[in-house]
Amino acid sequence: MAAIARLQLLQPPPAAVKSLPLLSKICWSSSFPKLGLHNTRFRNLSFSTPLCFNSDTGAEGSSASGSSPSIVGDFLDYLNESWTQFHATAEAKQKLIAAGFHLLNENDEWELKPGGRYFFTRNMSCLVAFAIGEKYTAGNGFHIIAAHTDSPCLKLKPKSASSKSGYLMVNVQTYGAGLWHTWFDRDLSVAGRVIVRAKDGSFVHTLVKVKRPMLRIPTLAIHLNRTVNTDGFKPNLETHLIPLLASKPEDISPDSKEKRNVSKAQHHPLLMQVLCDELSCDIEDILSIELNVCDTQPSCLGGANDEFIFSGRLDNLASSYCALRALIDSCKSSADLSSEHAIRMIALFDNEEVGSNSVQGAGAPTMFQAMRRIVGCLALGCKVEGVFDRSICQSFLVSADMAHGVHPNYMDKHEEHHRPELQKGLVIKHNANQRYATSGISAFLFKEVAKIHNLPTQEFVVRNDMGCGSTIGPILASGVGIRTVDCGIAQLSMHSIREVCGKEDVDIAYRHFKGFYETFSSVDRKLNVD
Repeated sequence: MAAIARLQLLQPPPAAVKSLPLLSKICWSSSFPKLGLHNTRFRNLSFSTPLCFNSDTGAEGSSASGSSPSIVGDFLDYLNESWTQFHATAEAKQKLIAAGFHLLNENDEWELKPGGRYFFTRNMSCLVAFAIGEKYTAGNGFHIIAAHTDSPCLKLKPKSASSKSGYLMVNVQTYGAGLWHTWFDRDLSVAGRVIVRAKDGSFVHTLVKVKRPMLRIPTLAIHLNRTVNTDGFKPNLETHLIPLLASKPEDISPDSKEKRNVSKAQHHPLLMQVLCDELSCDIEDILSIELNVCDTQPSCLGGANDEFIFSGRLDNLASSYCALRALIDSCKSSADLSSEHAIRMIALFDNEEVGSNSVQGAGAPTMFQAMRRIVGCLALGCKVEGVFDRSICQSFLVSADMAHGVHPNYMDKHEEHHRPELQKGLVIKHNANQRYATSGISAFLFKEVAKIHNLPTQEFVVRNDMGCGSTIGPILASGVGIRTVDCGIAQLSMHSIREVCGKEDVDIAYRHFKGFYETFSSVDRKLNVD
């Protein structure tokens, strides 16, 4: 999938649009990546503007929002690899290791030092990474960006095998509040994690992704549902949202061993064989599976000017990736941390879409346990009163989750004076009833960072006659009392299988987050509230 996204970024436009003024400055690459696609049908992908510009923009791959190199191409790669929360965490892990971060284990003793960069994972769906300033002293604060790795999806039930009307079906559960009608008539497959028995008898945790279209949830023909366009499409989520896997093979003899094995199987042997082919193992070696149903269509650029990103899981992998890149790029060398007094951190949690109440969710004390351990390690040998409590008071959290951009066909769903637009910068979310954790102080400080870096921001409040969603912000803010601002990239089609956000907003969010790490210490010390 990453290769397809890269190819799309490098393809020249059709001759019919080469004369457009907007595209006249684009410099096209004559080289194409070699695609190693197995059993993948090529789609008619629209051309996309490559992230390569003339000197008018200052640097190759620069974002139109500033001189910093654009991260959009890398973000598309990340999306196309991160079909599940497990894959998103594994991709983040690989990038951190490549950047020189040291992998910790929660079960081991930690040895930390100023200037060091570290991270750990929990459940391979939650990740905490941090970089310690060279000038850190016991009691200094943490500057944190928190996001989540999960998205609404369908998950296989523990016993997924079923058959109906000559078809092999896969029973699924709904996860989160998805727009489930968008999952019909899509080219679907599975991805997730598997526990495999190794040759030495040990158990191995591994990830799996079947890239080819394998599942489909067909809609009912209008000839058999004449009122669907007037009464609405209202599928029963238990009986109508069941993907087709294959045509049912001819019945096997009732007394045969194969028949008995099929009847006892929790999952279709055909599905298990597909997994075995991906993992190069035998069916009996697969001991447990945890699979999501996933859309196989690659993430890509879209719109007449390629100004949009069309993709699943933008909520909330866009925030997760921007935070990850901002942390990595803000401390690439020891010099980047030489004058830093604080600890820069990201926390990526699972299960936000279902309330965060899990061992890998924001409702668990994962982040605060890590903060306490970090402070304890760095204060070792020093008798400092209330060192952790003082550290919390000096800390600041950015809760990053996608925001509702105003929909041109449903403008009345937004409060008249708070209608965030795509391509206009991060949206700061406010709610008087604390569904968001933003306060007047935290919003001010975060906007001051934006001003320093010449970045736009927007504001959002929900209408008084509508309910308001929430984020991990209030959960974390109330956990130990840490100052928090809720913000996010504006998007359309939130919780659809295919969402939309602005390309420029990804670069703006990245620059805002990076600027937060680099300049928040200087901004924060200028304001004294208590």
